[in-house]
Parts: sequence; C-alpha cells; structure tokens
Amino acid sequence: MPAPLPVSSESGRHAVPVSPNPFTDGDNRTPFNKYKYKYSNNSTPAEETDAYFSSGRSSTVYDGERDNHLEDLEKSLPIHTIPSLRLDAVHSAGHGHRHHHHNHTHQRQKDYDDDDNDGKNLSEVNLTTVHNNHHGDEDDDDHHDPPSSPTAGGGKKLPLRQRLRHFTWAWYTLTMSTGGLALLIAAQPHQFPGLRQIGLAVYIINILLFSLVTSAMATRFLLFRGALLASVTHPREGLFFPTFFLSIATLITGTQRYCVGSSVVSSVDDPTGGGMGQPPLVVMIRVAFWTYLAVTTLLAIGQYSYVFAAHSYGLQTMMPTWILPIFPVMLSGTIASVISETQPKQEAVEIVVAGLTCQGLGIAVAFMMYAHMVGRLMQSGLPHREHRTGLFMCVGPPAFTALAFIGLSGGLPENFDHDLDGVLDGAVVETMGVVGAGFLWALSFWWFGIAVLAVVQSPPKHFHLGWWAGVFPNTGFTLATISLGNAFQSDGVLWFATAMSVLLLLAYCFVLYHHVRAVIVQDIMYPGRDEDVEDH
Repeated sequence: MPAPLPVSSESGRHAVPVSPNPFTDGDNRTPFNKYKYKYSNNSTPAEETDAYFSSGRSSTVYDGERDNHLEDLEKSLPIHTIPSLRLDAVHSAGHGHRHHHHNHTHQRQKDYDDDDNDGKNLSEVNLTTVHNNHHGDEDDDDHHDPPSSPTAGGGKKLPLRQRLRHFTWAWYTLTMSTGGLALLIAAQPHQFPGLRQIGLAVYIINILLFSLVTSAMATRFLLFRGALLASVTHPREGLFFPTFFLSIATLITGTQRYCVGSSVVSSVDDPTGGGMGQPPLVVMIRVAFWTYLAVTTLLAIGQYSYVFAAHSYGLQTMMPTWILPIFPVMLSGTIASVISETQPKQEAVEIVVAGLTCQGLGIAVAFMMYAHMVGRLMQSGLPHREHRTGLFMCVGPPAFTALAFIGLSGGLPENFDHDLDGVLDGAVVETMGVVGAGFLWALSFWWFGIAVLAVVQSPPKHFHLGWWAGVFPNTGFTLATISLGNAFQSDGVLWFATAMSVLLLLAYCFVLYHHVRAVIVQDIMYPGRDEDVEDH
C-alpha cells in the first residue's frame, strides 16, 4: 500500500516520509513519529488521542484498501500508545488515480473514548477530502479546518482543565495588540474630547487582560508538570515565548503615555544625579527600561542559540515567526524613544544610545531573516491560507525602527553636542533620523502590500492566534506614519494616518470577535488546534 504524504502546515506541500508505512517503522511501531505530531505539555496518549481524532483538523491522513489490512494495522499498534483507537473500514471507490500535484483521500474513522477520560461517548469522525495544491494557494484544502461547533464533526466538549493544556504563549499576541491600540490612541494627531480617556480605558483593560493571560499560563504550568520547559523549547510554540516580553513593552510605553506624560519634563532634572528630585514614576520607568533591555538581550542570544542547536527548520517552512526572538530587544529602542523625553539629560542620552544600539541589532537580524523569507516565497510560494496573516509580521521591524529613529533623535537634549564642535548636534541627528525613517517606512509599506494581497487572494477560514499579526505590526506602521507626518508637518500624511488608525481599530475589533468566538466553539484551546503542535 503506498504511504500517504503528510502535508506541511505552512505551505500546504507534501513532505516525503522516511518510512513507507505511516504506522510502523521496522521494530519501532509508534504512530505519528514520522509526522512530528507532538504536544508541548505532558498529556497522556489516551486523553489526547480521543480529542485529537475528534477535532477534524489533522493534517496527517491515512489511506486503506481492505478491512483485513486495517485490522492488521490495528493489532500492530501498542496498547500503551493508543489504548482505545479503533479503525473502521475505508472505502475509496472512485478515487483510484493520483495526480502529480494533488492528493485526494477519503476516510471515515470511529473514535472510541478511553475509559479514563471521564466516560465520554462514542464519536464518529468524518475527515473531509484533502486537496493539496502544489503552489500554496489551497482554497479547497481543508486539512486545517476545525468543526464549526463543539459538536460538529465529532468535536467533543472538553472541560476547562483539559483545555488549559493548550493555552499557549501565543495568547500574549492579544495583550500586545491591545497595548499597541492604547498607544495608537494616545498618539492620534487629531484629538477630540474624551479620546484620551478612551485610550486610558484601553490601557487599563490591557493590564487586566495581561493579568488574566498570565494567570492562565501559570495555571497551565502548575497543573501539568514539565509544561513550562516543554513550551519554551517546543519548535513552534517556543517561538511565541517572546510575545510575553512584547506585551511588557506595551505596558511600559503605555505607563509612560498615560501615567507620566510629558508634563513632568521640566521637573525631572536632578543635578545631584541621585534621583531624589525626580517623580517616582520617572525613576520606575527608567529602572523598568534597563531591566527590560538586559532580559531581552539575554533572550535574543539564548533563544536563537537554543534554536540553532536543538531544531532544524527547512527553508520551505520559513515563516515570520522566526523574527520573534529578536523583536523584544528591538523594541527597547521604541521604548527609549518614548521615555527619553521625560528623563534627566544625562540619563536621557544614555537611554537614547542604548535604545539606538538595540534597535540597530533588531533591524539587522530582521534583514537577515527577510533574505530567508524572500527565498522561501520564491522557492515554495505563498504560505497556506491559514498562515498568510503571519506575513504582516514582516511589516513590524522596519516600522518600529522608523518610529524609534524619529523618537530617539527627538529625545536628545536640545543642547546635545558631544564634542562641542558643532558637527554632531541634536539637529543633525534628528535630520538623519527622519531621512532613515522614510526609507524604512517604504519597506514596511512594501511588506504590507504583499501581505494584504496574499490574504485577499486566499483568506483564512478558521481563527488562529496568528491573526493578531494583522494588528500589532500594523500599529507600528501607523505610529511611524504619524511620526513622519509630524516631522514633515504634513496635514495630508497626518489625515492618512488617521484613516489608517480607523482601519486598524476595525481590524482589532474583527480579530477580537473571532478570537472570542474561537474560544467558545473550541477552535482554539483544543488538542491539535493550537501552537503546541508542530503541524495542524
């Protein structure tokens, strides 16, 4: 019997399995070992198998020809691996030929629940036809599709405790997007009465959301031993670990905008250098900045070092999530551009220099990743429709760098002249920052256009937490547009930025609605549907 070809979740292409039999590999008869279906939390095979086969969303398909052959396969499975799996007959009449670019498989399985899994009922799973297009545009490919409700397609209603197994680091994309929205409201060029109060409310809501998400993550790690280490070392979920620090970055900058503001700029100079004459929040913000910079620098070095040593990613699987480990330290520059204006002169210069250094590191690594991303797109085409929103992540690095360049150059003291020779003063640095920001803004616009066309060409059908990539990076893009409009004193650019802000608000509401709905109908926080699996 020919072996089925597993499908890559990123590009929709076939990967060649090592073993000719998807169920066996010589003497090692462990299912799924050739298709890397792994959970990053320590769930038992019995618990996960029932939920997984009822999810209707597996990207690994099984082919069969005769009842007796399937019975032999069933007998070969070790009881300790899948204690309750039963395979029904597979009838594939009418689908005898295989096209070079497509794989059509029909299957019907019966999933009997494990006795230890709270006595759940027998569920019958119908796995839909899988159409895998060769060039990545799979409008008819439903191998990522979940059932539309907890009961549709055999999906079982799981208790909250079991669903918390799949509460991943990617949930922090919600809080970093909400924090970015609060910053965008504060930076609006066209204010109206009550707008700042709305932004303050969003900032407070973001603090509450951050607390809830962090509590849920802590609960997951307490309930399931070893889940913390497994999550940060997982080849897919681990790449979302930096979103925790990105959320903290939005909290620091939000605190600066809504709790410190610019009204204290004339009262923060402290000739003694001891900080005794400064408002407490100004000192706390400065301490938070240096702590954040140190931790995220270690993260950028440590996580990439681990990924280089422990994982192997093919170029055809490259996605913008590879950029995430460098993102937090890069945002040190953005934080510095926001807080430097209210810091004492000496501390402001130190913060600006450190922020500029980190921003340069981040954009340099991003450029290297862009080379891989373009090579992946040229070689393998656009990602699968369910992952195309991730392309918006490429908008973020140049946009936030443009924002930081303008903010950092403006955050220097007015009398800044390091050598007192008039060569490198604040005005020269500010001019260089604005020019460089214009170049980088254009790069962000290019990536934004590519991402929009890719999503419009083949929109995702089911919610993933990666949808938030369409919000947070574009927040930086909009903020950079506002900063350029202010630098050029252009009303046209500022009104264009206002229109962008309105569209971004609509995008946020759209993604938030689908996020809440996905939690209710079990499209996420469910076995096989989250970032804790390598392929879904």
